[in-house]
Amino acid sequence: MYNRENLILEQYPFEVKQTTKGRGALICDTDKGLKILKEYKGSEGRADFLFGLLQFLKKHGQERVDCIVKTKEDKTIAKDVDGGIYMVRDWYDGRECDTKSRDDILKAIGQLADIHNILREIPLEIPDYLQVGNQKLLEENERHTRELKKVRNFIFSRKKKNDFEMGFLKSFEMFYGEALAVVELQKKELEEASCENTKNGIYGICHGDYNQHNVLFSRHGIAVLNFEKASYDIQVSDLGNFMRKILEKHNWNMGLGMDMLSAYHNVRPLSEQEMRQLYIRLAYPEKFWKIANHYFNASKAWVCGRNLEKLEKFISQNEARESFLHLIGSGH
Repeated sequence: MYNRENLILEQYPFEVKQTTKGRGALICDTDKGLKILKEYKGSEGRADFLFGLLQFLKKHGQERVDCIVKTKEDKTIAKDVDGGIYMVRDWYDGRECDTKSRDDILKAIGQLADIHNILREIPLEIPDYLQVGNQKLLEENERHTRELKKVRNFIFSRKKKNDFEMGFLKSFEMFYGEALAVVELQKKELEEASCENTKNGIYGICHGDYNQHNVLFSRHGIAVLNFEKASYDIQVSDLGNFMRKILEKHNWNMGLGMDMLSAYHNVRPLSEQEMRQLYIRLAYPEKFWKIANHYFNASKAWVCGRNLEKLEKFISQNEARESFLHLIGSGH
């Protein structure tokens, strides 16, 4: 592998001084700063689009993003002898966003809002493969809801039920009801949106995987990394995913939730329609589905205690979660 990495790095216009192994990647200290070499799964067209997107962000104030480094042949990707595809990007020293630190969380949210603002102005034509259909989330939630029922029916048919299965059945009706209500709300939103031409107001390029691991803090500022999953979608989907993960770790703390909303809103004001979309993303009982799905796909003969732990934690947080949802979705 060492040889392979060397052969790939020789295709680039920099001198490598030292390399260290990262998670599935090679971090290179070069005469042109830190770089990272990583295998790349997408198409060359997508890499070319990503190159333009990251350059645009950099020119418009987001100076610490992981821009793609082109090869000596002016290509965004490099191939090894076996046809493996690799990409080299700028890299930064720093620590990941600390999910226990309110200050880190709010700064990361402000950064996201700024990125969304900049990406709304991007002059590049959005390729088809980047566009997420407006039915995609609805279809996903409908599928998850059907899967919840399938798990319930399976558990119901088991003669001997363990603690996890008993706990799941006990809480099923409540969360299944929530799932159905969110799906109905989504259908209503889609109908209303098709009557008015509101697509441009809420759609834009999203990061696609905005989480604490992709936000680095250093003395030079915040770096935002790993835009490979970028898509053209409802931008608050990034905010919803980040908020849900953080709030689950903070027992759906209402004060923190509202501070996160303010931190985003102060940089990029949210419309009523976007608030409804955010509500939909936070109100679907995603975690309950994830726990059920994990249980169903694992060996039923041996249910990991972690499943029961996660289920109990999710149920215990639900009152706080409901209160926060009620606060932000009081118009529903």
